[in-house]
Amino acid sequence: MKKVFLVATALMGLFLNSNAQKHTVDKVAAVVGGNIILLSDLNQQYTQYLYQGNPPNESIKCKILQQTLTQKLLKQQAEIDSVMVEDGAVDDEVNKRMRYSMQRAGGQERLEQFLNKSVLQYKDEIRPSVKDELIAQKMQQKITENINVTPMEVEKYFKSLGDSIPEFNTEVEVGEVVLNPQLTRAEKQKFRDKIEALRLRVKSGEDMGVLAKTYSEDPGSASDGGDYGFIDRNTMVKEFTAWAFKLKAGEISPVFETEYGFHFLQVLERRGEQVHVRHILIMPKTTPESLTRLKLHADSIYNNIMGKKLSFAAAANLYSDNKETKYNGGMMLNAENVQARSTLIPVDKLDPAVFLVIDTMKVGGISKPDLFTAPDGKQGYRILYLKAKIPPHKANMVQDFSKIRDAAQSDKINRTLSEWFEKRRESTYIKIDDEFNTCDELKIWTKTTAAK
Repeated sequence: MKKVFLVATALMGLFLNSNAQKHTVDKVAAVVGGNIILLSDLNQQYTQYLYQGNPPNESIKCKILQQTLTQKLLKQQAEIDSVMVEDGAVDDEVNKRMRYSMQRAGGQERLEQFLNKSVLQYKDEIRPSVKDELIAQKMQQKITENINVTPMEVEKYFKSLGDSIPEFNTEVEVGEVVLNPQLTRAEKQKFRDKIEALRLRVKSGEDMGVLAKTYSEDPGSASDGGDYGFIDRNTMVKEFTAWAFKLKAGEISPVFETEYGFHFLQVLERRGEQVHVRHILIMPKTTPESLTRLKLHADSIYNNIMGKKLSFAAAANLYSDNKETKYNGGMMLNAENVQARSTLIPVDKLDPAVFLVIDTMKVGGISKPDLFTAPDGKQGYRILYLKAKIPPHKANMVQDFSKIRDAAQSDKINRTLSEWFEKRRESTYIKIDDEFNTCDELKIWTKTTAAK
């Protein structure tokens, strides 16, 4: 509660200050080639920084301007290279950010009070800057997409570390077979009846937004009255998409089921290949009977693995309900190195519940089915496999080649980007307002400007 109050106070102070400045003329904070950066744009991004729960700090505007200058350089090159992003991708990102902002503010109404404008107005205002950001990201990816490192470059990078060679904590490779309970049709019926009753109340004239805030179990949209904003055909699961694009504006779907539970939705507006929808979700709850059935199923899988009738990887592929690991032999990925698909995970980064099970296991060991609670609160059974355990050690080319290679590649990418920006800064007209002369982050930009 205290943190929410501090965020609210900071936001109110910002908007009072913003209202006081409405009578002043907006000024240019910087110019990059043919692109200008307005002070109001920086203030808008500073507002978003506060939404994230950060304390007021005017010096952050220096970093925001530095990031914006970088984006403008990338955007300028993107225009030359015809690098673009689809409108749907921009809308998705805007909607995602607004949902997050509404959660931080405590709902749409409170956010609109802070903004002194509607969410739709604000979305229109931030859309251009979000589009620039996505274009800049895509351009940066294009600059670095063909960068690879050879084994010789990896070795050279490792030798260059000298006394700075990192030390690694204990790391493990852990596999899992995750089993979620399945309800019978009869067990599901009471949840279907509950949402059908809500649908009939909406059909009778009750406000669907109010009912969604009260009853919907979708954490991503309930506080917004079930409103998802505009979606395209790739945003939601197939059952949801099918109804969203089948109905006309104002129509309400029947109750339908997805992997998340029972829904019904209403189409609010159609715009080409996008549709504005809101929905209510009721998630079926696990029953003691379903957990009993699941335990028998889990024991059967465990016995087949231990009896060598089934390999662990095959069991994961056939039975696991975790889509992120089942096609990877059941092996968990390091959440901090997903792009490289690394399965080596520092023990301090493991889920504590997983660590408790594998801590006393020997390499190659398989745990008996264990009842666990997932982050979404649902219970299930899990079988774990300790494939490997590497004790603490100083990095070396034998055990840690893949990690050293990734670090070498990141270093090469950073050097390539630095060289690219240096050349563009030297050949591009850049002017920064004197208000930002004290920003250390901008000295490299102002030096370049002075050299011209």
